[in-house]
Amino acid sequence: MHRRHVLIGGASLFALTGCATAGAMTAVGTSPTSLAADAAIARAVLPDQTPRAELLQTWAGPYGGVPPWDKVTAARLRAAIIEGIDLRRAEILAIANNPAAPTFANTLVAMQMAGAPLERADAIYGVMIQNIGSDEYQAVDTEVSPLLSAAGDEITFNEKLFQRVRAVADGAAAAGLTTEQTRIATRSRDAFMRNGAALDAAGKAELGRINTALSNAFTSFSQKVVADERTWTVIPTAAGMAGMPESNKAAAAAAARSRNLDGWVIVNSRSSVDPFLSFADDRGLREVVWKKFVNRGDNGDANDTNATIAEIVKLRAERAALLGFGNHAEWRMQDTMAKTPAAAISLMNRVWAPAKARVAEEVADMRAIAGHDIEPWDYLYYAEKVRKAKYDLDQNELKPYFELNNVRAGSFAMAERLYGFTFTKLPTGTVPVFHPDVTVYEVKDHGRPVGLYYTDDYARPGKRSGAWMTTYRSHSTYAGDDNVLASNNNNFTKAEGGQPVLISLDDAETMFHEFGHALHYLSSNVTYPALGGTPRDFVEYPSQVHEHWLLTRPILDGYLKHVETGESMPQALVDKIEAASTFNQGYATVSYLSSALVDMDLHTRATPPTDIDAFERESLARYGMPKEIVMRHRLPQFNHLFTSDSYSAGYYSYLWSETMDADTWAYFEESGDVFNPDIARRFKAIILAPGNTTDRGEAYRQFRGRDPDVAALLKVRGFPVN
Repeated sequence: MHRRHVLIGGASLFALTGCATAGAMTAVGTSPTSLAADAAIARAVLPDQTPRAELLQTWAGPYGGVPPWDKVTAARLRAAIIEGIDLRRAEILAIANNPAAPTFANTLVAMQMAGAPLERADAIYGVMIQNIGSDEYQAVDTEVSPLLSAAGDEITFNEKLFQRVRAVADGAAAAGLTTEQTRIATRSRDAFMRNGAALDAAGKAELGRINTALSNAFTSFSQKVVADERTWTVIPTAAGMAGMPESNKAAAAAAARSRNLDGWVIVNSRSSVDPFLSFADDRGLREVVWKKFVNRGDNGDANDTNATIAEIVKLRAERAALLGFGNHAEWRMQDTMAKTPAAAISLMNRVWAPAKARVAEEVADMRAIAGHDIEPWDYLYYAEKVRKAKYDLDQNELKPYFELNNVRAGSFAMAERLYGFTFTKLPTGTVPVFHPDVTVYEVKDHGRPVGLYYTDDYARPGKRSGAWMTTYRSHSTYAGDDNVLASNNNNFTKAEGGQPVLISLDDAETMFHEFGHALHYLSSNVTYPALGGTPRDFVEYPSQVHEHWLLTRPILDGYLKHVETGESMPQALVDKIEAASTFNQGYATVSYLSSALVDMDLHTRATPPTDIDAFERESLARYGMPKEIVMRHRLPQFNHLFTSDSYSAGYYSYLWSETMDADTWAYFEESGDVFNPDIARRFKAIILAPGNTTDRGEAYRQFRGRDPDVAALLKVRGFPVN
């Protein structure tokens, strides 16, 4: 997901939420000599084991080793996961039962080394479930997901291990640990505590039951939504496609032929549905397509997710109570910038009223053109009419400039100009790939190889919807210099016969956003993998910033040429886009923010709801949801919330990050050069490269010289700055 257009009122984000910390945390490096010594100590603790399963072996080949996609089968993957769990269990037990006094090296470094074979198999597992998703891989997922959950609990609940971690953390100062090592130790201790390490035996058993049940429910939810996204709507006649851009018609025709159907097919995914809702003249068909899309997981059939969601929120509430928290949101937000549900809710409430007010204005403009009430399946269609009338801007006029390969080339140029990265396409067959559609690039940082970048752009049955980034391997230096294997994944409809794949401005921004996540990892310069990530409500910030460079003149002139004329986008058209940049922000804000509000409402309830449909309706009614708009993600298909805990009570994170995003872009603009090399160098060094080695609020202050100024966000969104 990319930047949502939202409003924040009030003072500094950090100041509002009490996230400011006293004094900067400066990472103190560890010499290569001491790293090598610590690594040797850690390795000596671990048992000597030789994995049998093929997918557990050290990755061979160039570029520091690459995933053996050519050797992957569902049966081999299953065997690897099961054996990998056993191998890691033996390593963890060796660490926990070590008779030597606990040290950073023999405990925390050893813990980071433990389970390396399983990590390799798990990287493959994630891709095969999300990008392939065939029945045989779903069967593996159903079996091994609860096993992985239980194995994780074994680590958390190992009393001896926990006591060793706590001893290292509590004795960090006396042991002379570096700031970075101390941060790892204290964060590890606190994570153990948050996840039940201090519970008694009965409490641990109960928590294990809950976690296993949750794992099963997450898998069930994911599989049901994917099944509903495998469906489609057939448009039998050309009249039903009237108004659609030719590129979208061609894609829909190709989708029909691939299914041995006549006519045109609108696949039940956003990249196919949104263009139909925006341009198709047939109102009745728009309603049919819209209802099929928004009712994914909510049809009272075998793929209905409502009962699964009710089970998930019940289990989450039980877990929170067991761990001493008032609700799931309180538990999940302990390690975030916001810290508390109240802080996130306060922020969202500042946005909601002005966003709804803007929707009322947008609907009035649409009614004047339509001559009838606006229904949700009308909104995008008449928004385009209003955009054309107000700004003389037709989205179809833009699409020829956003050819998929050209957009990617533009993103590469941005990365090179800002940070010194270069991307060179590898010849087919240089490294294995998991699908013929995957393309691989070698990545260098000022000429120094830093890893590979994989792209998987096209929709297929079984593949999860949307766009996302993942890594197969992240950077660290604690036990040798590991390079990065990053990937971006999309769901565009593949054109036939070598025809160009034309995407929308929104899709192009999404590509730059997800590429920003990849750049975050490719920039990484951390010693320990434990500090490679960042808090959930920080991680979207760098990616959101990168969207802004899409429409800069160097990118437009160099790469986003009209597919037929070869001409650069004229400045007059760019000016139209800029003039219309605040258009339809009511819709964008309300559709996103309603999902975030309902997420937080769901996870702060004292008593979890049992009727999820009724809860969703009641929650939206209480917030006064405009009838013309539906949540961007309704609960029955809200993958962010119910395929894992990752974004549960956390969908607000995009809003949180966007304040920093707007303020950062203003910093570049105010310098007079949006590619300012000094600011770009500092952004890479302070924001991207350090991961979570320092407090991220302090990192922002170090970069910007102050807390983020929300006035920048207000200006970008076209709201009054007060």
